[in-house]
Amino acid sequence: MATGPVDNVILLADCYKTSHHKVYPPGTSSLYAYFESRGGRFPYTVFFGLQYILKRWLCGPVITKEMIAEAKEVLSTVFKRDDVFNEDGWNYILERHGGRIPVRIRAVPEGSVVPVKNVLLTVESTDPAVPWVTNFFETLLVQVWYPMTVATTSRIHKQVIHHYMSLTHDSLEMVEFSLHDAGYRGVSSVESAALGGAAHMINFKASDTVAGSSMLRKFYQLKGVAGFSTPSSEHSTVTTWGREGEAQAHRHMLEVYEEGDAGCVCDSYDIWKCFEDIWCKELRDLVLERGEKGGCIYLRPDSGDPAEVVLRCLEILGKSYGTLTNSKGYKMLPPYLRVIHADGIDYRSLRDVLECLKSHGWSTASAFFGAGGALLQRVNRDTQKCAYKVSHAVVNGEEVEVYKEPITGKWKTSKRGRLSLQCEEGVYRTVQHGQGDEDKDLLVTVFENGELLKDYSFDEICRRAEICPQDIDIIEFLDGEKFLD
Repeated sequence: MATGPVDNVILLADCYKTSHHKVYPPGTSSLYAYFESRGGRFPYTVFFGLQYILKRWLCGPVITKEMIAEAKEVLSTVFKRDDVFNEDGWNYILERHGGRIPVRIRAVPEGSVVPVKNVLLTVESTDPAVPWVTNFFETLLVQVWYPMTVATTSRIHKQVIHHYMSLTHDSLEMVEFSLHDAGYRGVSSVESAALGGAAHMINFKASDTVAGSSMLRKFYQLKGVAGFSTPSSEHSTVTTWGREGEAQAHRHMLEVYEEGDAGCVCDSYDIWKCFEDIWCKELRDLVLERGEKGGCIYLRPDSGDPAEVVLRCLEILGKSYGTLTNSKGYKMLPPYLRVIHADGIDYRSLRDVLECLKSHGWSTASAFFGAGGALLQRVNRDTQKCAYKVSHAVVNGEEVEVYKEPITGKWKTSKRGRLSLQCEEGVYRTVQHGQGDEDKDLLVTVFENGELLKDYSFDEICRRAEICPQDIDIIEFLDGEKFLD
Protein backbone atom coordinates (compact mmCIF):
# COMPACT_ATOMS: atom_id res chain seq x y z
CA MET A 1 0.00 0.00 0.00
CA ALA A 2 1.27 3.46 -0.86
CA THR A 3 2.26 5.71 2.03
CA GLY A 4 1.59 9.42 2.35
CA PRO A 5 3.97 12.19 1.31
CA VAL A 6 5.00 12.63 4.95
CA ASP A 7 5.28 9.69 7.37
CA ASN A 8 7.79 11.17 9.79
CA VAL A 9 6.21 12.75 12.88
CA ILE A 10 9.22 15.05 13.32
CA LEU A 11 8.38 16.67 9.98
CA LEU A 12 4.78 17.46 10.95
CA ALA A 13 5.58 20.98 12.14
CA ASP A 14 6.41 24.30 10.57
CA CYS A 15 10.18 24.35 10.11
CA TYR A 16 10.76 27.32 12.38
CA LYS A 17 9.36 25.40 15.35
CA THR A 18 12.43 23.17 15.11
CA SER A 19 14.49 26.11 16.36
CA HIS A 20 12.38 26.90 19.43
CA HIS A 21 13.88 24.37 21.82
CA LYS A 22 16.80 26.79 22.30
CA VAL A 23 14.90 30.04 22.71
CA TYR A 24 12.53 29.49 25.63
CA PRO A 25 13.91 30.96 28.86
CA PRO A 26 16.70 28.89 30.43
CA GLY A 27 15.19 26.78 33.20
CA THR A 28 11.88 26.25 31.42
CA SER A 29 10.51 22.88 32.54
CA SER A 30 6.86 23.00 31.45
CA LEU A 31 4.77 24.55 28.69
CA TYR A 32 0.97 24.52 28.60
CA ALA A 33 -1.09 25.58 25.56
CA TYR A 34 -4.74 25.79 24.60
CA PHE A 35 -6.79 25.78 21.40
CA GLU A 36 -9.94 27.81 20.80
CA SER A 37 -12.20 29.39 18.21
CA ARG A 38 -11.65 33.10 18.83
CA GLY A 39 -14.86 34.04 17.02
CA GLY A 40 -15.55 33.77 13.33
CA ARG A 41 -18.51 33.29 11.05
CA PHE A 42 -20.62 31.13 13.36
CA PRO A 43 -21.38 31.68 17.06
CA TYR A 44 -20.52 28.13 18.06
CA THR A 45 -18.35 25.21 16.99
CA VAL A 46 -18.94 21.46 16.80
CA PHE A 47 -15.74 19.92 18.11
CA PHE A 48 -14.65 16.96 15.98
CA GLY A 49 -11.55 15.34 14.49
CA LEU A 50 -8.97 15.34 17.30
CA GLN A 51 -9.31 11.59 17.79
CA TYR A 52 -8.38 11.02 14.15
CA ILE A 53 -5.22 13.11 14.55
CA LEU A 54 -4.23 11.34 17.75
CA LYS A 55 -4.81 7.84 16.39
CA ARG A 56 -3.24 8.63 13.03
CA TRP A 57 -0.07 10.32 14.27
CA LEU A 58 0.59 10.28 18.01
CA CYS A 59 -0.58 7.01 19.57
CA GLY A 60 2.08 4.53 20.61
CA PRO A 61 5.81 4.69 19.77
CA VAL A 62 5.99 7.19 16.90
CA ILE A 63 9.68 8.18 16.92
CA THR A 64 12.42 5.94 15.49
CA LYS A 65 16.15 6.28 14.85
CA GLU A 66 15.43 6.36 11.14
CA MET A 67 13.00 9.26 11.57
CA ILE A 68 15.54 11.24 13.59
CA ALA A 69 18.21 10.65 10.96
CA GLU A 70 15.88 11.68 8.12
CA ALA A 71 14.70 14.81 9.96
CA LYS A 72 18.30 15.79 10.74
CA GLU A 73 19.25 15.53 7.08
CA VAL A 74 16.18 17.39 5.82
CA LEU A 75 16.13 20.20 8.37
CA SER A 76 19.87 20.80 8.36
CA THR A 77 19.55 21.31 4.62
CA VAL A 78 16.48 23.52 5.01
CA PHE A 79 18.24 25.83 7.47
CA LYS A 80 21.62 25.53 5.75
CA ARG A 81 23.20 25.00 9.17
CA ASP A 82 23.61 22.12 11.59
CA ASP A 83 22.98 23.84 14.94
CA VAL A 84 19.16 24.03 14.74
CA PHE A 85 17.79 20.49 14.69
CA ASN A 86 17.22 19.11 18.20
CA GLU A 87 18.83 15.72 17.72
CA ASP A 88 19.52 15.29 21.43
CA GLY A 89 15.91 16.08 22.36
CA TRP A 90 14.42 13.58 19.93
CA ASN A 91 16.93 10.92 20.94
CA TYR A 92 15.95 11.53 24.57
CA ILE A 93 12.27 10.94 23.70
CA LEU A 94 13.22 7.77 21.85
CA GLU A 95 15.41 6.41 24.64
CA ARG A 96 13.57 7.66 27.75
CA HIS A 97 9.99 7.28 26.47
CA GLY A 98 10.37 4.55 23.88
CA GLY A 99 9.44 6.97 21.10
CA ARG A 100 6.17 8.03 22.75
CA ILE A 101 5.40 11.74 22.91
CA PRO A 102 5.39 13.02 26.54
CA VAL A 103 2.34 15.30 26.47
CA ARG A 104 -1.07 15.35 28.12
CA ILE A 105 -4.04 16.49 26.03
CA ARG A 106 -7.40 17.40 27.51
CA ALA A 107 -10.36 18.28 25.30
CA VAL A 108 -14.10 18.68 25.24
CA PRO A 109 -15.86 15.45 24.21
CA GLU A 110 -16.12 15.19 20.44
CA GLY A 111 -19.48 16.28 19.12
CA SER A 112 -19.79 18.98 21.78
CA VAL A 113 -21.43 22.20 20.60
CA VAL A 114 -19.48 24.98 22.30
CA PRO A 115 -19.90 28.76 21.93
CA VAL A 116 -16.88 30.50 20.41
CA LYS A 117 -14.16 32.13 22.53
CA ASN A 118 -13.91 29.10 24.81
CA VAL A 119 -11.09 26.62 25.34
CA LEU A 120 -11.61 23.40 23.35
CA LEU A 121 -8.41 21.54 24.15
CA THR A 122 -5.23 21.96 26.19
CA VAL A 123 -1.77 20.46 25.73
CA GLU A 124 0.86 20.13 28.44
CA SER A 125 4.37 18.65 28.42
CA THR A 126 4.86 15.91 31.03
CA ASP A 127 8.65 15.64 31.07
CA PRO A 128 10.63 18.70 32.26
CA ALA A 129 13.53 17.70 30.02
CA VAL A 130 11.51 18.34 26.82
CA PRO A 131 8.94 21.09 27.52
CA TRP A 132 9.16 22.30 23.93
CA VAL A 133 7.04 19.34 22.68
CA THR A 134 3.88 21.25 23.70
CA ASN A 135 4.27 23.90 21.07
CA PHE A 136 6.13 21.78 18.54
CA PHE A 137 2.91 19.88 17.83
CA GLU A 138 0.81 23.02 17.33
CA THR A 139 0.96 22.63 13.54
CA LEU A 140 -0.51 19.14 13.64
CA LEU A 141 -3.10 19.68 16.36
CA VAL A 142 -4.43 22.93 14.91
CA GLN A 143 -5.47 20.98 11.82
CA VAL A 144 -8.50 19.92 13.84
CA TRP A 145 -9.87 23.26 12.58
CA TYR A 146 -10.92 21.61 9.31
CA PRO A 147 -13.23 18.78 10.44
CA MET A 148 -14.47 21.00 13.26
CA THR A 149 -15.40 23.81 10.88
CA VAL A 150 -17.10 21.50 8.37
CA ALA A 151 -19.10 19.89 11.20
CA THR A 152 -20.13 23.38 12.31
CA THR A 153 -21.07 24.58 8.83
CA SER A 154 -23.06 21.40 8.21
CA ARG A 155 -24.92 21.83 11.48
CA ILE A 156 -25.86 25.41 10.56
CA HIS A 157 -27.39 24.00 7.36
CA LYS A 158 -29.23 21.46 9.49
CA GLN A 159 -30.62 24.17 11.74
CA VAL A 160 -32.01 26.02 8.71
CA ILE A 161 -33.72 22.89 7.39
CA HIS A 162 -34.94 21.90 10.87
CA HIS A 163 -36.49 25.35 11.33
CA TYR A 164 -38.50 25.23 8.11
CA MET A 165 -39.33 21.55 8.41
CA SER A 166 -40.84 22.16 11.85
CA LEU A 167 -43.02 24.92 10.38
CA THR A 168 -44.17 23.19 7.21
CA HIS A 169 -44.13 19.43 7.73
CA ASP A 170 -45.70 16.79 9.94
CA SER A 171 -42.46 15.32 11.25
CA LEU A 172 -38.73 15.95 11.37
CA GLU A 173 -37.66 12.48 10.24
CA MET A 174 -36.47 13.63 6.82
CA VAL A 175 -34.21 16.41 8.11
CA GLU A 176 -31.14 14.17 8.30
CA PHE A 177 -31.55 13.14 4.64
CA SER A 178 -32.27 16.64 3.31
CA LEU A 179 -28.71 17.82 2.55
CA HIS A 180 -26.53 15.56 0.40
CA ASP A 181 -22.74 15.88 0.47
CA ALA A 182 -21.54 16.12 -3.13
CA GLY A 183 -18.11 17.54 -2.32
CA TYR A 184 -15.68 14.63 -2.85
CA ARG A 185 -14.27 16.00 -6.12
CA GLY A 186 -14.19 19.57 -4.83
CA VAL A 187 -11.76 19.18 -1.95
CA SER A 188 -8.00 19.37 -1.86
CA SER A 189 -7.22 15.73 -1.10
CA VAL A 190 -8.62 12.31 -0.26
CA GLU A 191 -7.82 12.99 3.41
CA SER A 192 -9.85 16.20 3.25
CA ALA A 193 -12.73 14.28 1.70
CA ALA A 194 -12.56 11.71 4.49
CA LEU A 195 -12.43 14.27 7.28
CA GLY A 196 -14.96 16.68 5.77
CA GLY A 197 -17.27 13.89 4.65
CA ALA A 198 -17.23 12.37 8.14
CA ALA A 199 -17.89 15.77 9.72
CA HIS A 200 -21.00 16.22 7.56
CA MET A 201 -22.21 12.74 8.52
CA ILE A 202 -22.49 13.88 12.13
CA ASN A 203 -25.48 15.94 11.01
CA PHE A 204 -26.82 14.27 7.86
CA LYS A 205 -27.08 10.73 6.49
CA ALA A 206 -27.03 11.71 2.81
CA SER A 207 -23.62 11.63 1.12
CA ASP A 208 -21.67 10.59 -1.93
CA THR A 209 -18.37 11.18 -0.12
CA VAL A 210 -17.92 7.55 0.86
CA ALA A 211 -14.43 8.34 2.18
CA GLY A 212 -16.17 9.78 5.23
CA SER A 213 -17.59 6.40 6.17
CA SER A 214 -14.19 4.79 5.60
CA MET A 215 -12.59 7.24 8.03
CA LEU A 216 -15.28 6.70 10.65
CA ARG A 217 -14.97 2.92 10.37
CA LYS A 218 -11.23 3.12 10.99
CA PHE A 219 -11.05 5.81 13.66
CA TYR A 220 -14.50 6.15 15.28
CA GLN A 221 -15.85 2.63 15.81
CA LEU A 222 -18.43 2.90 13.02
CA LYS A 223 -20.10 -0.34 11.95
CA GLY A 224 -21.45 -0.26 8.40
CA VAL A 225 -21.69 3.19 6.83
CA ALA A 226 -22.87 6.62 7.96
CA GLY A 227 -23.81 8.17 4.61
CA PHE A 228 -26.27 6.83 2.05
CA SER A 229 -26.89 7.52 -1.63
CA THR A 230 -28.95 6.31 -4.58
CA PRO A 231 -28.23 5.47 -8.25
CA SER A 232 -28.21 8.78 -10.09
CA SER A 233 -27.43 10.06 -13.56
CA GLU A 234 -24.96 12.81 -14.39
CA HIS A 235 -24.80 15.05 -17.43
CA SER A 236 -22.50 12.71 -19.34
CA THR A 237 -24.93 9.80 -18.98
CA VAL A 238 -27.61 11.99 -20.54
CA THR A 239 -25.69 14.01 -23.13
CA THR A 240 -23.98 10.96 -24.67
CA TRP A 241 -27.45 10.07 -25.97
CA GLY A 242 -27.55 13.43 -27.78
CA ARG A 243 -30.14 16.19 -27.52
CA GLU A 244 -32.76 14.14 -29.39
CA GLY A 245 -32.09 11.17 -27.13
CA GLU A 246 -32.63 12.95 -23.82
CA ALA A 247 -35.93 11.22 -23.10
CA GLN A 248 -34.44 7.86 -23.97
CA ALA A 249 -31.53 8.52 -21.61
CA HIS A 250 -33.94 9.05 -18.71
CA ARG A 251 -36.05 6.07 -19.76
CA HIS A 252 -32.95 3.88 -19.85
CA MET A 253 -32.00 5.02 -16.36
CA LEU A 254 -35.39 3.96 -15.03
CA GLU A 255 -35.26 0.66 -16.87
CA VAL A 256 -31.82 -0.43 -15.69
CA TYR A 257 -32.71 0.58 -12.12
CA GLU A 258 -36.32 -0.49 -12.27
CA GLU A 259 -37.01 -0.60 -8.54
CA GLY A 260 -36.20 1.56 -5.56
CA ASP A 261 -35.00 5.14 -5.73
CA ALA A 262 -33.30 6.81 -8.68
CA GLY A 263 -31.99 10.29 -9.36
CA CYS A 264 -32.08 12.02 -12.76
CA VAL A 265 -30.35 15.27 -13.69
CA CYS A 266 -32.67 17.35 -15.86
CA ASP A 267 -30.97 20.54 -17.04
CA SER A 268 -28.67 19.19 -19.75
CA TYR A 269 -30.60 21.27 -22.31
CA ASP A 270 -33.98 22.89 -21.62
CA ILE A 271 -35.04 21.98 -18.11
CA TRP A 272 -38.60 23.24 -18.54
CA LYS A 273 -39.19 21.09 -21.60
CA CYS A 274 -37.56 18.19 -19.79
CA PHE A 275 -40.03 18.53 -16.89
CA GLU A 276 -43.13 19.38 -18.92
CA ASP A 277 -42.67 17.11 -21.96
CA ILE A 278 -40.52 14.23 -20.72
CA TRP A 279 -41.38 13.75 -17.05
CA CYS A 280 -44.96 14.98 -17.08
CA LYS A 281 -45.93 13.30 -20.38
CA GLU A 282 -43.60 10.82 -22.06
CA LEU A 283 -42.31 9.10 -18.91
CA ARG A 284 -45.30 9.72 -16.66
CA ASP A 285 -46.42 6.09 -16.67
CA LEU A 286 -42.95 4.92 -15.58
CA VAL A 287 -43.00 7.43 -12.73
CA LEU A 288 -46.37 6.13 -11.55
CA GLU A 289 -45.19 2.53 -11.83
CA ARG A 290 -42.18 3.39 -9.70
CA GLY A 291 -44.51 4.84 -7.10
CA GLU A 292 -46.63 1.70 -7.02
CA LYS A 293 -43.48 -0.30 -6.23
CA GLY A 294 -42.58 2.02 -3.35
CA GLY A 295 -39.70 3.81 -5.07
CA CYS A 296 -39.04 7.51 -5.49
CA ILE A 297 -37.59 9.49 -8.40
CA TYR A 298 -35.47 12.51 -7.52
CA LEU A 299 -35.44 15.04 -10.36
CA ARG A 300 -32.42 17.30 -10.22
CA PRO A 301 -32.12 20.79 -11.65
CA ASP A 302 -28.45 21.72 -11.59
CA SER A 303 -28.31 25.37 -12.59
CA GLY A 304 -30.09 28.69 -12.23
CA ASP A 305 -31.32 30.60 -9.21
CA PRO A 306 -32.10 27.88 -6.64
CA ALA A 307 -35.23 29.50 -5.17
CA GLU A 308 -36.77 30.31 -8.54
CA VAL A 309 -35.87 26.97 -10.13
CA VAL A 310 -36.97 24.71 -7.26
CA LEU A 311 -40.32 26.48 -6.93
CA ARG A 312 -41.05 26.32 -10.66
CA CYS A 313 -40.08 22.63 -10.80
CA LEU A 314 -42.45 21.83 -7.95
CA GLU A 315 -45.28 23.79 -9.56
CA ILE A 316 -44.86 21.94 -12.87
CA LEU A 317 -44.79 18.55 -11.20
CA GLY A 318 -47.65 19.42 -8.86
CA LYS A 319 -49.86 20.43 -11.76
CA SER A 320 -49.25 17.10 -13.52
CA TYR A 321 -49.08 14.63 -10.65
CA GLY A 322 -51.22 16.43 -8.13
CA THR A 323 -50.35 17.37 -4.57
CA LEU A 324 -51.15 16.29 -1.04
CA THR A 325 -51.78 18.66 1.85
CA ASN A 326 -50.14 17.83 5.16
CA SER A 327 -51.49 18.51 8.65
CA LYS A 328 -49.87 21.94 8.70
CA GLY A 329 -51.59 22.99 5.48
CA TYR A 330 -48.59 22.81 3.14
CA LYS A 331 -48.45 21.13 -0.26
CA MET A 332 -46.44 18.00 -0.92
CA LEU A 333 -45.67 16.10 -4.10
CA PRO A 334 -46.77 12.45 -4.08
CA PRO A 335 -44.25 10.34 -2.11
CA TYR A 336 -42.76 8.86 -5.29
CA LEU A 337 -41.51 12.19 -6.62
CA ARG A 338 -39.11 14.81 -5.25
CA VAL A 339 -36.91 17.64 -6.49
CA ILE A 340 -33.26 17.85 -5.44
CA HIS A 341 -31.15 20.94 -6.17
CA ALA A 342 -27.38 20.73 -5.75
CA ASP A 343 -25.98 23.83 -7.44
CA GLY A 344 -25.23 27.05 -5.60
CA ILE A 345 -26.43 25.73 -2.25
CA ASP A 346 -25.03 27.06 0.99
CA TYR A 347 -26.73 27.88 4.27
CA ARG A 348 -27.77 31.31 3.01
CA SER A 349 -29.24 30.23 -0.33
CA LEU A 350 -30.85 27.29 1.45
CA ARG A 351 -32.73 29.70 3.67
CA ASP A 352 -33.83 31.69 0.60
CA VAL A 353 -35.17 28.57 -1.13
CA LEU A 354 -37.05 27.30 1.90
CA GLU A 355 -38.55 30.70 2.67
CA CYS A 356 -39.69 30.93 -0.95
CA LEU A 357 -41.31 27.50 -0.82
CA LYS A 358 -43.01 28.27 2.48
CA SER A 359 -44.43 31.55 1.18
CA HIS A 360 -45.87 29.68 -1.83
CA GLY A 361 -47.47 26.99 0.31
CA TRP A 362 -44.93 24.18 -0.23
CA SER A 363 -43.60 21.97 2.53
CA THR A 364 -39.84 21.87 3.06
CA ALA A 365 -40.05 18.09 2.70
CA SER A 366 -40.90 18.46 -1.02
CA ALA A 367 -37.32 19.35 -1.89
CA PHE A 368 -33.90 17.97 -1.09
CA PHE A 369 -30.53 19.65 -1.58
CA GLY A 370 -26.90 18.92 -2.27
CA ALA A 371 -23.77 20.91 -1.47
CA GLY A 372 -20.19 20.46 -2.58
CA GLY A 373 -17.46 23.08 -2.42
CA ALA A 374 -19.46 25.39 -0.17
CA LEU A 375 -19.79 22.59 2.36
CA LEU A 376 -16.36 20.93 2.36
CA GLN A 377 -13.95 23.40 0.79
CA ARG A 378 -15.14 26.99 1.20
CA VAL A 379 -13.73 27.14 4.72
CA ASN A 380 -10.34 27.96 6.22
CA ARG A 381 -8.74 28.29 9.63
CA ASP A 382 -10.05 31.83 9.95
CA THR A 383 -13.67 30.83 9.28
CA GLN A 384 -13.84 30.24 13.04
CA LYS A 385 -10.61 32.11 13.86
CA CYS A 386 -8.94 29.02 15.30
CA ALA A 387 -5.79 29.56 17.36
CA TYR A 388 -3.38 27.61 19.56
CA LYS A 389 -1.44 29.59 22.18
CA VAL A 390 0.86 28.91 25.10
CA SER A 391 -0.78 30.29 28.25
CA HIS A 392 1.31 28.91 31.11
CA ALA A 393 4.91 27.92 31.78
CA VAL A 394 7.14 26.86 34.63
CA VAL A 395 10.53 28.61 34.58
CA ASN A 396 13.12 27.90 37.26
CA GLY A 397 10.36 26.41 39.37
CA GLU A 398 8.13 29.48 39.13
CA GLU A 399 4.71 29.47 37.44
CA VAL A 400 4.38 32.09 34.71
CA GLU A 401 1.19 33.30 33.03
CA VAL A 402 1.88 33.55 29.32
CA TYR A 403 -0.18 35.70 26.98
CA LYS A 404 -0.06 38.17 24.12
CA GLU A 405 -1.94 41.46 23.87
CA PRO A 406 -1.12 43.24 20.58
CA ILE A 407 -2.22 46.87 20.54
CA THR A 408 -2.76 46.56 16.77
CA GLY A 409 -5.10 43.60 17.13
CA LYS A 410 -6.86 43.48 20.48
CA TRP A 411 -9.08 40.63 19.29
CA LYS A 412 -5.95 38.47 19.20
CA THR A 413 -5.35 38.87 22.93
CA SER A 414 -4.77 35.39 24.27
CA LYS A 415 -5.92 33.69 27.45
CA ARG A 416 -3.67 33.33 30.49
CA GLY A 417 -2.83 30.49 32.83
CA ARG A 418 -4.13 26.96 33.10
CA LEU A 419 -7.69 26.74 31.88
CA SER A 420 -10.91 24.83 32.36
CA LEU A 421 -14.27 24.95 30.59
CA GLN A 422 -17.40 25.15 32.69
CA CYS A 423 -21.11 25.38 31.97
CA GLU A 424 -23.72 26.63 34.42
CA GLU A 425 -27.38 26.96 33.47
CA GLY A 426 -26.48 26.59 29.81
CA VAL A 427 -23.81 29.31 29.85
CA TYR A 428 -20.29 28.26 28.90
CA ARG A 429 -17.25 30.08 30.20
CA THR A 430 -13.52 29.50 30.22
CA VAL A 431 -11.91 30.07 33.62
CA GLN A 432 -8.43 29.84 35.04
CA HIS A 433 -7.72 27.00 37.44
CA GLY A 434 -8.63 28.07 40.94
CA GLN A 435 -11.41 30.38 39.80
CA GLY A 436 -14.12 27.75 39.34
CA ASP A 437 -15.14 24.32 40.50
CA GLU A 438 -12.52 22.10 38.89
CA ASP A 439 -14.73 19.07 39.45
CA LYS A 440 -17.08 20.58 36.86
CA ASP A 441 -14.39 20.98 34.20
CA LEU A 442 -15.76 19.77 30.86
CA LEU A 443 -12.28 19.07 29.50
CA VAL A 444 -11.42 15.36 29.56
CA THR A 445 -7.95 13.84 29.43
CA VAL A 446 -7.99 12.07 26.06
CA PHE A 447 -4.26 11.43 25.52
CA GLU A 448 -1.23 11.06 27.77
CA ASN A 449 2.33 9.98 27.01
CA GLY A 450 1.47 8.17 23.80
CA GLU A 451 -1.72 6.50 25.06
CA LEU A 452 -5.26 7.28 23.91
CA LEU A 453 -7.42 7.43 27.05
CA LYS A 454 -10.81 8.15 25.47
CA ASP A 455 -12.09 6.47 22.33
CA TYR A 456 -15.31 8.18 21.23
CA SER A 457 -17.76 6.35 19.00
CA PHE A 458 -19.42 8.02 16.06
CA ASP A 459 -22.85 7.34 17.56
CA GLU A 460 -22.15 9.24 20.76
CA ILE A 461 -20.64 12.13 18.80
CA CYS A 462 -23.85 12.40 16.76
CA ARG A 463 -25.96 12.42 19.91
CA ARG A 464 -23.97 15.29 21.39
CA ALA A 465 -24.32 17.34 18.21
CA GLU A 466 -28.10 16.96 17.88
CA ILE A 467 -30.29 20.03 17.39
CA CYS A 468 -31.64 21.06 20.80
CA PRO A 469 -33.89 23.73 22.37
CA GLN A 470 -30.83 25.61 23.67
CA ASP A 471 -29.59 26.29 20.14
CA ILE A 472 -29.19 29.75 18.72
CA ASP A 473 -32.16 31.25 16.86
CA ILE A 474 -30.99 30.41 13.34
CA ILE A 475 -33.17 33.00 11.60
CA GLU A 476 -32.03 35.74 13.97
CA PHE A 477 -28.43 34.73 13.25
CA LEU A 478 -28.95 34.76 9.46
CA ASP A 479 -30.73 38.11 9.58
CA GLY A 480 -27.89 39.57 11.61
CA GLU A 481 -25.29 38.12 9.25
CA LYS A 482 -27.10 39.61 6.25
CA PHE A 483 -27.10 42.96 7.99
CA LEU A 484 -23.34 42.71 8.55
CA ASP A 485 -22.83 42.01 4.85
